[in-house]
Amino acid sequence: MFPVFLLGLAPGLDRGSGVAYIRENMPEEKSILLRMRGRVQGVGFRPTVFRLAHELGLRGWVRNDAAGAEVALAGREAALAEFRAALPGRLPAAAAIEDVEERSAPADLPAGFEIRASAEAGGVRVAGILPDLATCPDCLREIFDPQDRRYRYPFANCTHCGPRYSILEALPYDRANTTMRAFRMCPACEAEYRDPRNRRFHAQPNACPVCGPQLAWTRADGTVLAARDDALRAAAEALRGGRIAAVKGIGGFHLMADARDGAAVRRLRERKKRDEKPFALLFPSLEAIAAACETSPAERAWLESPAAPIVLLKRRPGADGLAREVAPELPWIGAMVPYAPLHHLLMRELGFPVVATSGNLTDEPICTDNDEARARLGEIADFFLLHDRPIARPMDDSVLAVCDGEPVPMRRGRGLAPYSLPLAGAPDGLAAAGAQMKSAVAVTAGGNAVMSPHIGDLDHEGAVRLWRRALADLAGLHGLEPVAAAADLHPGYASTRGAAELGVPVEAVQHHHAHIAACMAENGLDGPVLGIAWDGTGLGTDGTIWGGEFLVCTRKEFRRAAWLRPFPLAGGDAAAREPRRAALGVLREMGSNHPPPGFSAAELAVLDGMLREGLNVAQTSSAGRLFDAVASLLGVCQRMSHEGQAAMRLEALAGEAPAEPYPFAWRGDALDWEPMVAEILRGGDAPAAAAARFHETLAAMLAAAARREGLPDVCLSGGCFQNRRLLAAARRRLEKEGFRVWRHRDVPPNDAGICLGQLAVAVART
Repeated sequence: MFPVFLLGLAPGLDRGSGVAYIRENMPEEKSILLRMRGRVQGVGFRPTVFRLAHELGLRGWVRNDAAGAEVALAGREAALAEFRAALPGRLPAAAAIEDVEERSAPADLPAGFEIRASAEAGGVRVAGILPDLATCPDCLREIFDPQDRRYRYPFANCTHCGPRYSILEALPYDRANTTMRAFRMCPACEAEYRDPRNRRFHAQPNACPVCGPQLAWTRADGTVLAARDDALRAAAEALRGGRIAAVKGIGGFHLMADARDGAAVRRLRERKKRDEKPFALLFPSLEAIAAACETSPAERAWLESPAAPIVLLKRRPGADGLAREVAPELPWIGAMVPYAPLHHLLMRELGFPVVATSGNLTDEPICTDNDEARARLGEIADFFLLHDRPIARPMDDSVLAVCDGEPVPMRRGRGLAPYSLPLAGAPDGLAAAGAQMKSAVAVTAGGNAVMSPHIGDLDHEGAVRLWRRALADLAGLHGLEPVAAAADLHPGYASTRGAAELGVPVEAVQHHHAHIAACMAENGLDGPVLGIAWDGTGLGTDGTIWGGEFLVCTRKEFRRAAWLRPFPLAGGDAAAREPRRAALGVLREMGSNHPPPGFSAAELAVLDGMLREGLNVAQTSSAGRLFDAVASLLGVCQRMSHEGQAAMRLEALAGEAPAEPYPFAWRGDALDWEPMVAEILRGGDAPAAAAARFHETLAAMLAAAARREGLPDVCLSGGCFQNRRLLAAARRRLEKEGFRVWRHRDVPPNDAGICLGQLAVAVART
């Protein structure tokens, strides 16, 4: 626009000189090309750019490319500057720009502004892949509005919500590269998709009841009993009647049952072969959760976030209504709110919480395909609520807890994965195999470590197949072929064997070094740091089982500075499932003939013989096994039906009451727990007080080791730091003594974070 006084001619100028004045003084048009990296695909980024460019009178185009998005702009310098300044504040909630590179724009920019087809995705693709997003408020209003054309439609979505990674088959994120390509948009949906003023402008999964996916209610043999909305109502009726339903969601199937009905929950446990491990619960609303559980502002924020994970919450004292069988012997509930339109509709019909556990037999991968689910879950579920939108890859629900107002991620899946972190100096195509338990894999692309969703424990052949698929999938989406790999030092891990099968050089990384390197990479540290890696098991460089380690670390190397006093475990893998065996090992290491609980005389004679002869006996410094031993000695747990059960019960018993630590000592470079165990055996404390004092003793041990080494930075990693009582106590003691404490907030402290640490070590050694 020209100044008005020029259009009317300024005083003293004739028309000819006025035109010359305009040509000489009009703002010169400038053109630029912005290459943007980050979460800019599948989040409404291009429509946002389109609208902002139109508002500012800029011409050009926006498109997805292999790295993220490109924006070509031409216009006045002031308008371009305003575009740069305004865009960050206009981004959709799920979008994030991590890096912007400015170049010269192409010469042939259009007269207006347009969204162009995605650039050809040749070479390495580093665009951020967005996780699946919970239903936004606008879509939620529509599905409950009788006047809306998407009323009670279970697959409503827009650029701000809906499936992303679970339907993505290739990059860039376009409908043709998703499992929605089989559903051709009707004219009404097509009009929304083409309208820049509509929030479904270029929403790739856009659909409605006329053209989109549909529900079916079936028996295990495939007999269809109801369809569409009748299918949803039939599912609600079956759950009200105490039946078990397999419900297909965004990333796979849930097995659902009335969480108030103890008999229904027991049947589900029996059929799923899941004896005591807690079930996650799906509540109708945040208000329903608050009635049953204590919730902090941080916990509520996570529950209502676009990720909508399962959050571990403390059960409210006196809250009635939930069956005891959902979480036996524990005060916590794994709770979530509806995150997909299907769940919102189902829970509105029911009005009560349901068990929503992964659709699988215990230790198997989650089901995603309709035929596969009927075959694998037919002996568990009474009925199936299916839909016909294919799932590209399985996605378990994410799980986290909150400690001191900050997240403790335990499993990153639907809503929180895949995810990436910067890894400076990383070459493209490095693969990390992860660990055996809670497995996840990772690759390097564009200077980032890109981590997969949760895969699970690799003790089942189905999980190993999923591990192979996950690694190939992650590499393939980014246009990579692995050029090298990093794997655990343990040769028996399925992940280590899988890395060897890739046919590329493999870097072996000690398990606990990987834990600390992951914490360092997440927090941008190069070291040296004192790394405290406490978990259940990991092969040490001396051939023994480590797990209570104090390591002086850089990313490249480590020195084992101290450890928990080792003790023997009789029976190999059986010792990891039976806390009573850990108690036996602790007592015999002390030279005590005190009879450990839970054994018959015959069993004890056999195990004592094994310990004397050293037959099938492993030495361990594991903090996880020390938890087991104390849990056994306090009568909390003698045999575990699932990993970590004894430690969770011990944490629950300890509660939150303040306590003084027991005595402990140094024995050379080993922190000696014997004085503590001796005090526990004397029985002067009630079990709850003893459990609390045990946690405080461990925290005091951490502080003692930190003082001994004197490094200002302390990193905490390993599965033991999922224990919120231990984590809070350790952090409190260390910070009080002036140490900088670093912990995980993005990467799980358990073995799911091992893949990041493996990459960090391998890059440092390159």
